[in-house]
Amino acid sequence: MRRFFRSKWVKIPLYTFTILFALIGFFLTGSYAAIEMGWTNEAGAVDVNSRYFQEIHDKYNQGFEVDSVKMAAYRYEALNRIIVLNDFHPKNAQYILSVLEQKGDEREVLRMLDAVDLQLKDSKAYQKAIAELKSKQKSHKQKVSGLSVFEWMNIHEWQDFKIAVAKDKALIDSAARVTGVEARLIVACLVGEQIRLFNSKRETYKKVIGPLKILSVESQFSFGVTGIKEHTAKNIESHLKNPNSIYYTGPQYEHLLDFVATDTASIAVERIERLTNYRNHYYSYLYAAIFLKQVKVQWENAGYPIDGRPEILATLFNVGYPQSVPKSNPKVGGSTIKIYEKPYSFGAIAFQFYYSGELYDLFPFEKRKFDWDEEV
Repeated sequence: MRRFFRSKWVKIPLYTFTILFALIGFFLTGSYAAIEMGWTNEAGAVDVNSRYFQEIHDKYNQGFEVDSVKMAAYRYEALNRIIVLNDFHPKNAQYILSVLEQKGDEREVLRMLDAVDLQLKDSKAYQKAIAELKSKQKSHKQKVSGLSVFEWMNIHEWQDFKIAVAKDKALIDSAARVTGVEARLIVACLVGEQIRLFNSKRETYKKVIGPLKILSVESQFSFGVTGIKEHTAKNIESHLKNPNSIYYTGPQYEHLLDFVATDTASIAVERIERLTNYRNHYYSYLYAAIFLKQVKVQWENAGYPIDGRPEILATLFNVGYPQSVPKSNPKVGGSTIKIYEKPYSFGAIAFQFYYSGELYDLFPFEKRKFDWDEEV
């Protein structure tokens, strides 16, 4: 038996197996010890862009302004950056645009764009395009503040006016309906008349107009919320019934201003009472609308239509019949109105309001037929 184990055919495989088994055991024991001792733990590398990732996170944290004006600005910024990206990587631009179109959070869209900017930080062409975009925005864009481009609409009195005029929407619409004069045009003239009182230092404003959010009713030299002078009111009534007048609007409108009273003295009293009614401003709007219609007819019959010129119609409303002389190049103007010491003309105020978009939900543009419509 001893001779058998001494045979090389037995010793070599046996020694080989024993050594192999020992090596496996040593490896397993060493591995276990390394794991237990933490020798196999990797320290981990810090990404070279770690700081930028943190900046992107901090940029859109809780301090990120999310009011409606700011979010609109962010949306425009995103669109401009997507347009730039589309020139380099249209596929990624399409992905981001899809998120924006699906009304995704603008913050997430901006993060997507920031991720792209980070990835392309070494692309000189892309970085140059982005730099040019930022430079252009900086030089042309005013600081987003939620303010109107029309400065006089940023004063707090304007907010009071909007509340006040909204209360009269039904009356204004009624006057517009019976005369065929656009409601927004009537309001444009109302703005020009009321804005003279847009000064919080005035006692009337401080005690009545501001606290109650109502319109000012004039009762001395001009009357009502639209400031109709007595002699102008008489002329409006006269032209309404006179077929020979250049301001005659037609038989269907002749009885819009009929009086209950019959004698001259009583009519005079009724006229002033209807214009200075503090509770109902309907006649203020009606007289204004009829005047606008009358001068509009005058200019149309003379071959100089001003249907699409609210600034001219408002100027004429302010200066009256004597200055209403049809011509090819009418001038915008009227009384000079100071709002916080800055001068504006009556016509300019009406023009700015008319095209500002303010109160558009209450008084939208009237659909008009333009010259080019006939060519279609």
